[in-house]
Amino acid sequence: MPQSVKFDLKVLLGCICVFCSAFFFYLATVIIKWARINGLQIDPASFVFARFLLGFIIVLILMAVKKKTIKVRKKSYLIGRTIANCIAVYCFFKGVDLTSVGQANILNMTYPLFIAVFSWILFKEQRDIVAILILVLAFTGVWLILAPDKMSFNINSLCALASGISAAVAIMYLNLSRQVHDTETTLFFLFGLGSVIVFILFFNKMSLPQMPELKYLFLCSFLAIAGQFLITIGFKYVTAIEGGIISSTRILLAAVLGPVIATDPALSAYGWTGAFLIFAGNVYLTARKAKKYSNI
Repeated sequence: MPQSVKFDLKVLLGCICVFCSAFFFYLATVIIKWARINGLQIDPASFVFARFLLGFIIVLILMAVKKKTIKVRKKSYLIGRTIANCIAVYCFFKGVDLTSVGQANILNMTYPLFIAVFSWILFKEQRDIVAILILVLAFTGVWLILAPDKMSFNINSLCALASGISAAVAIMYLNLSRQVHDTETTLFFLFGLGSVIVFILFFNKMSLPQMPELKYLFLCSFLAIAGQFLITIGFKYVTAIEGGIISSTRILLAAVLGPVIATDPALSAYGWTGAFLIFAGNVYLTARKAKKYSNI
């Protein structure tokens, strides 16, 4: 009995960590909106750069404490992961700036759908009728989010959708990279090379922040990095199905909390239907993938 209780507590801890990570990821984007509401003109590129730079500093400190060194085996995997992640984060933050916190978060969480699409294109054995039907329903939800009011299309939403597409590519590269690289090497390249890429591409859009801007930049970066650490801890104690489903609750958090803490407009019936279809699609695809690998 004590062992059973201990196991249940670990699972509960894992679930709490994964849920808190989803909440922190959401709050990081709320900070961007709060900065704009308070009259600060901070370009999304500055938030991206701050996130990568702070992450790089933390990784360097952890590597020094643990006396770890980087070991590069497949440089193309690390570079591909970094470039795709830079695009994903920038498009995500830009989507928040152009649309709403809720819409950007929901569209960013379409990445499991695009992973499925890319996997089916590359691997014929992963295709089946039921999954394709689920995917069609989920992408119907994407359209309802893109055009929530009277089916009118907002082109600015494409930026947030692009974050979901590029995040899917980043995660596929991550899966390849993790087969041959340890955590420290992966994060070292992600944050270090990512900082360099963002700085070079968006140098003309960034300026030395004053204290008010610095506060928002740090808080946004800290929440995003804390979310990354929490999800890493959480997945030690929960299954892929549990973790995937709980991570997808960011869709529901964005829909519910948007009008409360981010001054987002409330979702219409179309918007709620779209959010539910995307959430359901993510849950099904996550459960399907986890079941497949459990049977190997």
